[in-house]
Amino acid sequence: MKKIRNVLVVGASSGIGEAIALGFAKEGHRVTATGATEAEVKAAKERQDSPVNFFKLDVRDGEAVTQLISQLGDLDVLVNCAGIIRRGQEHDPDAFAEVLDINLSGTMRLCTAARSGLANTRGCIINTASMLSFFGGGLVPAYSASKGGIAQLTKSLAIAYAEQGIRVNAIAPGWIATPLTQALQDDPERSAPIIARTPMKRWGVPDDLVGPVMFLASPQAQFITGVVLPVDGGYLIS
Repeated sequence: MKKIRNVLVVGASSGIGEAIALGFAKEGHRVTATGATEAEVKAAKERQDSPVNFFKLDVRDGEAVTQLISQLGDLDVLVNCAGIIRRGQEHDPDAFAEVLDINLSGTMRLCTAARSGLANTRGCIINTASMLSFFGGGLVPAYSASKGGIAQLTKSLAIAYAEQGIRVNAIAPGWIATPLTQALQDDPERSAPIIARTPMKRWGVPDDLVGPVMFLASPQAQFITGVVLPVDGGYLIS
């Protein structure tokens, strides 16, 4: 009999996080998902016909993070997808700090708050890195720094949490068609080189990330920890 797991997907009101939350729900797991604003949460609820339970959560608010985790009890799976990008603004120190606070420090807040509950279930964490964990991004230094940080945070927590039986891995999406990349999709001068470099010759879609995440969260991956898994159609190797 398949175990029904308690899953939290943070940053799941659209894009990759939404697809992952729905993927777990379709498999019969108990899924809680979050969005950054009431408007995002409302829109996600209206768009979906699923048993996913949505909450508003600002990952910058440590007290709110702790409160949500305490309400959910012991988690089996934590998926961190919350993130922002501020193209053209990230050379400003305030914008830089905001992006890191959400993308990197927010992930750490969730991991820290969930650690004891995950230890009780010998659960796992899947973080969201990026191609920019490996490359620089001249227009987005904060996003790039945050995603480089996610890769190192994932490896570091994998070591720190291993003795409690908690596995910590990350996915590194390539160019995925989501609201976050809409401006690039709409610009032929930016989109064409992306597709040309990607061996599979297309933009990824959020559903492309669901299988890899569910694998990393599954018993089949029980000896895998500290991995940053590219899901990029071959972009990284080309």
